[in-house]
Amino acid sequence: MRLTTKGRFAVTAMLDLGLRQGEGPVTLAGISERQKISLSYLEQLFGKLRRHALVESVRGPGGGYYLAKGLDDIAVSDIIKAVDESIDATQCGGLGNCRDERECMTHDLWTNLNARIFDYLASVKLSHLVAQQRGVPVGQLHDAGVVQKRRGEVKADVAGVF
Repeated sequence: MRLTTKGRFAVTAMLDLGLRQGEGPVTLAGISERQKISLSYLEQLFGKLRRHALVESVRGPGGGYYLAKGLDDIAVSDIIKAVDESIDATQCGGLGNCRDERECMTHDLWTNLNARIFDYLASVKLSHLVAQQRGVPVGQLHDAGVVQKRRGEVKADVAGVF
């Protein structure tokens, strides 16, 4: 089992975006510089994230990307799925043809591990990661992820949280 660079970079880039939520659109060049991720790689990732309605873009001067949903509405699993990342501990890709076209003796073990990992990643919200980076206890996050768009501007309702 492994989480490739694609999934790791996508989560890192979305966290960077989440940390700047409410400050207006964020450029991929800025994310690239801060996170040391290739700009062309980010362009590929953000194309997929946009197609899965996790981010939206603003064109023109002052343009960039912002979250299409609230921080608490985006799970790490959503990000990983959006960039076509699969987390699979089985040797067969879950097909059950691990050994001579049959399931191996440990197939169910690895399949259950996959389910647990996915459940865990589905439980971790972008709001949790933002809070962790800012040193805010997760329990203090109420509606920190509520985002409203107005003519290309992004406003985040984070009253009293950050």
